[in-house]
Amino acid sequence: MKDANCGYCMGGELLAKFGIPICDLSVSQLILFKEQSKPGRVIVAYKDHVSEIVNISEEERNLFMADVCKAANALHKAFNPNKINYGAYGDTGCHLHMHLVPKYEGGDEWGGVFQMNPDKVYLTEEEYTEMINKIKENL
Repeated sequence: MKDANCGYCMGGELLAKFGIPICDLSVSQLILFKEQSKPGRVIVAYKDHVSEIVNISEEERNLFMADVCKAANALHKAFNPNKINYGAYGDTGCHLHMHLVPKYEGGDEWGGVFQMNPDKVYLTEEEYTEMINKIKENL
């Protein structure tokens, strides 16, 4: 099931407003969040347009959470964050997804309140590609 207004469903320009596809995982897509004030921030988006984790089977939920864990392991290996925050929001886009936000001691918002999009740090195409490759190497 797809929603024509959803960036996770449609990709293309809708997704490009905030993210860059990295790869497909078992039941989800791994996406690099364009705003990179927390280096390595990604989104794991479920393959189908469902709003809640309770809308999928136990098997699919377990596979989705395994995808989240696989992505988190890759972020730990690639960027060595002190902590990864996990956020599942859906107030404006009702598509099951989870933000994985690496946090670094002394870095942006360390010990502070999380901002969904602080709109501070954007990279060059080459820097995005380098970051994506580093994540892929560690999946």
